[in-house]
Amino acid sequence: MDERLNLANYWFKKANNDLKNANIVIEAEDAPVDTVCFHCQQSAEKYLKGFLVYHNIKFEKQHDLDYLLDLCYQIDSSFDSLRDMAENLIPYAVESRYPTDPFYEYPVEEGKDMIKITKDIMAFVRRKLPVDFCK
Repeated sequence: MDERLNLANYWFKKANNDLKNANIVIEAEDAPVDTVCFHCQQSAEKYLKGFLVYHNIKFEKQHDLDYLLDLCYQIDSSFDSLRDMAENLIPYAVESRYPTDPFYEYPVEEGKDMIKITKDIMAFVRRKLPVDFCK
């Protein structure tokens, strides 16, 4: 496997780790749902970046899912169908990482919803790659 394909696979592995983290933490008593949502956003971001690396598309170092979807759209216009799901995850890239006044406690259901959205994005991206590539 060439270096580009290895790098794409590493993006997917890191994305899988973020989602695994979210799945484990959401089950904890008094789960810190803010970090669950953050890891979901990170997982979706890394899946999109892995797709771009697979297609040898360069991208800027940023966390903007809309920007990444714009680049993915240039390869495959069906990525536009992910926009509504991605919109749900966008705030967690930054907002969930810092305290608010008053402090906002994310409900567990919100975390579970973000996990489902992330899994849907992951499945979509996987369908766009060769079956044996992204295991």
